[in-house]
Amino acid sequence: MQTTTNPAVAVLSTEARLFGREPAAMFWILIFPVGLLTILGVIPMFRETDPNLGGLRLIDLYVPVTVLLAMIVAGIQTMPGVLSSYRERGILRRLEASPAKPTYLLMAQIVVHAVAVAVSVVLALLVGRVVFDVALPAQPFGYVLAVVLTLAAALSMGAAIAAVSSSMRVAQTVGTIVFFPMMFCAGVWLPVQTMPDLLRRVVEVTPFGAASQILDQAASGYWPSMTGVAVVTGWAIVLTAAAIKWFRWQ
Repeated sequence: MQTTTNPAVAVLSTEARLFGREPAAMFWILIFPVGLLTILGVIPMFRETDPNLGGLRLIDLYVPVTVLLAMIVAGIQTMPGVLSSYRERGILRRLEASPAKPTYLLMAQIVVHAVAVAVSVVLALLVGRVVFDVALPAQPFGYVLAVVLTLAAALSMGAAIAAVSSSMRVAQTVGTIVFFPMMFCAGVWLPVQTMPDLLRRVVEVTPFGAASQILDQAASGYWPSMTGVAVVTGWAIVLTAAAIKWFRWQ
């Protein structure tokens, strides 16, 4: 008896296999964030409690930063290049004439990168807990909400970058330009909680600065603030709308 494979499922399966054959993407999303956390954790000063941080340690603050870093890499560096290369090589145009529509490919990329980020988040939490005795999020449901909203903002930013990029090289260039400011806003070089008040207020209106705030709140046992949730959600909506408006399949 002949079976018919759902085109959307077939595209997702293919994209998952292709992603698994990309060691660079696997490294930067899955290994690099946890590796950075491990390197920072072996520095003695990162494991010392700080009264100015409410008795927390710097390593406690860097677990959410690690989570954000995985999302930034996936959304801004990896996914836009893949989508732009597909458009540049005419793959999206050819899909228009097949049962596997280009939208299936876009959704497959979102799902694949979302799963990779989810694995990276779990790894960061486990390494933080097992190796450096970092407490697991005290408000797990709020933490999951913060992760989902931030991932939506990160992937919508990646889709917007792909939408305005005519080639893979342009996508990589634009992604790199956006990448470093977003890393700063996420607290990679200086945790948001330790920034001067004025700088912190500015950073917290960016998607990853606000995300750092709500992840920290959920980790501490509080429900994410409505202000932080609204900022991250607002960015996700605006960037998604921009990607839809500007994205071209050819």
